[in-house]
Amino acid sequence: MSEIEFCPLSTLCQPLLDKFYRAHRSPMRSSGAAQMWVARHPEIIGALSLNQVAEGHWLTGLFVAPQWRGQAIAKTLIAKSLEALNGPVWLFCHPDLTRFYERSGFTPTTDLPPMLADKLAQYQRTKDLVAMRWVR
Repeated sequence: MSEIEFCPLSTLCQPLLDKFYRAHRSPMRSSGAAQMWVARHPEIIGALSLNQVAEGHWLTGLFVAPQWRGQAIAKTLIAKSLEALNGPVWLFCHPDLTRFYERSGFTPTTDLPPMLADKLAQYQRTKDLVAMRWVR
């Protein structure tokens, strides 16, 4: 069995990421992402996007194919994508996922850039979400 590769995805390959999300009936999309990261084996088995906001980044679109879950792929994908970043990284997650993100160094926060605070307020009209922040 070959090793899993964790790497940035070029913008030219963005359609492959959207195809991955669609193949798993995920509502995630990569549109507008400044950075896209994938786990490959050799096909895409996991992904996330990092969008530039304020003085940091917003992590979105974290998804691992169901048959690959429980193997620390999401945790490794997060770690690899954050290695070279400076400044804060924010994300929104379901309350059940806060422990997962805490193990990757995120903490719950209410301190958000205005753009993210507005998005969170909009999303919370229909979803129960928690804002989290990571800082190197």
